[in-house]
Amino acid sequence: MLMPSIFGESLFNDDWMDFSFPDVDKVLYGKHAKNIMKTDVRETDNSYEVDIDLPGFKKDEIEAKLENGYLTISAAKGLDKEEKNEKDGKYIRKERYSGAMSRSFYVGDELKQEDIKAKYHDGILKLSVPKEEPKKVETTKHIAIEG
Repeated sequence: MLMPSIFGESLFNDDWMDFSFPDVDKVLYGKHAKNIMKTDVRETDNSYEVDIDLPGFKKDEIEAKLENGYLTISAAKGLDKEEKNEKDGKYIRKERYSGAMSRSFYVGDELKQEDIKAKYHDGILKLSVPKEEPKKVETTKHIAIEG
């Protein structure tokens, strides 16, 4: 029998050694904070390079779409699989991820989907998002008034 633990839900919980600030991630994401898409964003002269960890996903389980200036990355795994019949046995424990997740990034209204390049290799989705050209501020030209 597992007894209540000062470390969280289970005595064998790996999160007890997390020395981050007071449970900020747990408040935002709940006990499934590990399932969030881990993302790195690099800025170059001409673009933003985005690397998203999606280990175990196949290319056809990942979707990227651009809508109203937001780039949304979605991944779904194992939602359409039927349970095996009795002769194959039944699961006692499942730890591999099964479900859906998504993240959105505001990239601006000026970008088109053709502008964004995506590549998936070795469990990492790599996106190249070009920077928007800064809009030029109109300078006011005064006209001299005689009189």
